[in-house]
Amino acid sequence: MTTIPATSVSSTGASSVSNAIDNTEIASNFTTFLQLLTTQLKNQNPLDPLDTNQFTQQLVEFAQVEQQMKSNDQLSSLVSLEKSATATTALAYVGATVVVDGSTAQLTGSTANWSLNVTKPSTATITIKDSTGQNAFTGTVAVNPGTQNFTWNGRGNDGRLWPDGSYTLTATAVDANNQSVAISTEVQATVDSVDLTQDPPQLSINGQNYTLDKIKRIVRRST
Repeated sequence: MTTIPATSVSSTGASSVSNAIDNTEIASNFTTFLQLLTTQLKNQNPLDPLDTNQFTQQLVEFAQVEQQMKSNDQLSSLVSLEKSATATTALAYVGATVVVDGSTAQLTGSTANWSLNVTKPSTATITIKDSTGQNAFTGTVAVNPGTQNFTWNGRGNDGRLWPDGSYTLTATAVDANNQSVAISTEVQATVDSVDLTQDPPQLSINGQNYTLDKIKRIVRRST
């Protein structure tokens, strides 16, 4: 007797269309298999009966495939629920003020804010550039261990007031022995929008896209 091959099970994350096709093929193959089995049992030679162990093995294999398909359907449902929950969470961030790892901040009303973080007392060299890459400001500032704010008043080294817009800060730091010290930057800004067409959803902050896991803190608005 010829064994009808089972359709391969689609992996988690496959489209619902693929799952529907797989389910249809599995059901069709299983029905065909039962029809062949019944026909052969009816027409078997009483003096040379068919091997019942083979039939039983094939039935078990098809039953296992059907069970796997049901498990995949349940996993797909769980993934859909998780995506829906993530999208709902992302939407809740719109309009909220958050802190994320980043270096691009908005200069608004002659004020742009960053947070600097080092592990020991250091001297940081700050360079700020506009969206075109033009150098707007360069200077040094003393930083203490932990997180502290750095505010730029929008004035360049020549005293010129730069226009509002996106500015990127880069920083390097050295300790009292002129040894390099790791320094990180954070920005605090409002979540402008969420792109739910991306997986995972992307939050737009200061013109940059961030995933939910990049948010470090949520800042309560002052009343």
